[in-house]
Amino acid sequence: MAYEQAPKSAQKEQLLSLENREKLSLTGVSDVSGFDESLIALVTGLGPLTVRGEQLHIDRIDLNAGQLEVRGKIRELSYEESAHEGGLWSRLFG
Repeated sequence: MAYEQAPKSAQKEQLLSLENREKLSLTGVSDVSGFDESLIALVTGLGPLTVRGEQLHIDRIDLNAGQLEVRGKIRELSYEESAHEGGLWSRLFG
C-alpha cells in the first residue's frame, strides 16, 4: 500500500483554544518532543511550539488525530521560526 501524504494546506491547519489561561486545546500536533511541569515542547504543522507555565500536565493526547489538551497555569505560547537555509543570495532572492 502506498503512503499518501496529506496536502500541505491540510498540514498547516491548526486550532488553538485557551480557556482562562488554564486549559489549552490544540489540533495539528504531530509530536511531543519534551515536557515537564513548566514546559511542553511540541511539533506542529506550523512549526515547533513551546508552552510555558506552572503545574502543566497533558490531560489528553492523540497524535494520530493531532489533538492535545494541557492543563495548568499557562504563561506563554511561542512558535519557533524556521531559519532560512542557504547563503545570503538565496535568502535575498529565494
